Amino acid sequence: MSLDDTIAAISTPIGEGGIGIVRLSGKDALTIASKIFRPSRPMTHNSRLKTHTIHYGHIVDPESDDIIDEVLLTFMKAPATYTREDIVEINCHGGIVPLKNVLELCLKEGARLADPGEFTKRAFLNGRIDLTQAEAVIDIIRAKTDRSLKAAMDQLRGSLSLRLNQIRDKLINLTAYIEAHIDFPDEEIDIPSREWVEAEITGIIIEIKDLIKSFDKGKVLREGISTAIIGRPNVGKSSLLNALLMEDRAIVTEIPGTTRDIIEEFVNIDGIALKIVDTAGIREAKDLVEEEGVRRSLRAIDGADLVLLVIDTSEDLKEEDRTLLEKVKDKKGIIVLNKIDLPQKIKENGLSKIIGEKPLVRISAIKGSGLKELRQTIANLIFEGRVVSPEGAIVTKLRHRKALLDAKEDLENFRNSLMEDQSSEFLALDLREALDHIGEIVGIVTTEDILDRIFSEFCIGK
Repeated sequence: MSLDDTIAAISTPIGEGGIGIVRLSGKDALTIASKIFRPSRPMTHNSRLKTHTIHYGHIVDPESDDIIDEVLLTFMKAPATYTREDIVEINCHGGIVPLKNVLELCLKEGARLADPGEFTKRAFLNGRIDLTQAEAVIDIIRAKTDRSLKAAMDQLRGSLSLRLNQIRDKLINLTAYIEAHIDFPDEEIDIPSREWVEAEITGIIIEIKDLIKSFDKGKVLREGISTAIIGRPNVGKSSLLNALLMEDRAIVTEIPGTTRDIIEEFVNIDGIALKIVDTAGIREAKDLVEEEGVRRSLRAIDGADLVLLVIDTSEDLKEEDRTLLEKVKDKKGIIVLNKIDLPQKIKENGLSKIIGEKPLVRISAIKGSGLKELRQTIANLIFEGRVVSPEGAIVTKLRHRKALLDAKEDLENFRNSLMEDQSSEFLALDLREALDHIGEIVGIVTTEDILDRIFSEFCIGK
């Protein structure tokens, strides 16, 4: 990737819409746009356009003089832009043909098609945002609930960066003291006492541990909770999914085995996204297709953070029910007694010895009764009596957590070396490694492989 190139891409979702945007960024953005943009009325030369102004006109093919689209063109001059480069945004009609034709003209006149996430990558490389803020951009785009959006916005505003930079500043000061002692052993340099250094390092380790602990909360806010609806065939799993979604997402029939594959949807429970997986009914398969569906259902149970085991209370407890109860006994889950609108054959007290301490909720997925209680039980189980709040610095990425764990280990090694009277060179090495690991998170220390992996998650145009 070259920062000298001017890049272009469609920055809005492909499809029909009121408006679609083609974005250019780079030193030649305005020059390229001026070749294809014809203003509706005469104005000053394009190079003298005022920054952050919008102009009405048409995109015209320079070769054929054909009008491609009626547009609004926005010019933003560096450095007060998203990428800290000159940016032109062409607001077109939101159809795939006009957007594609406008983009092709931009590429024909000298722009290069942007790589995935390259606009945000340039914002990072040009120093407008750090790496944690860049990662927050994709979290904002993918946010499923208000809470996850709030957490991502806090990170974009720099809440995590501020906390990490405060830790780095403390480590830099300590490193400076120790390396000064190494470089100038004969000078009368005021070196802090061992007790002060040990106390300072212990305080930093506690701060890092707090950030590491926040990962569980951050992961829930960012990714949601993987939840599997399981049960034998025809107990009402798909009806429960439809009831939670409040729409007919899954096909419901009285024929056992209707659901042959896994269906995934997101449900908002008290601000937390539940990725609900409706699985095929688990029983002895009658054909190869159903056998594969059952195999996938079993995998979904193993990978789920939470299971909703649905039991049909209008029938006697069957062997498949008992098998599933045994399979999920060590997983976080809720026993959902469905079809309470029909004559009952299973009593709660008869299940108490089997289900242990798992919560039990009685519902009718078809009639909608008991769903409010089920949602509340899910929320209580997820939060375990705690309020999951997106406030403050939260670690949301596994990459961040690993780097913090590595930094903590380095500082614990430093503390042990300090107590063992190791040489200053060894002490400085541990501090430098801890600094590098913290630097990896915000992007002060990075590699092209890390950047490629991060920005490959982005769409082209962002």
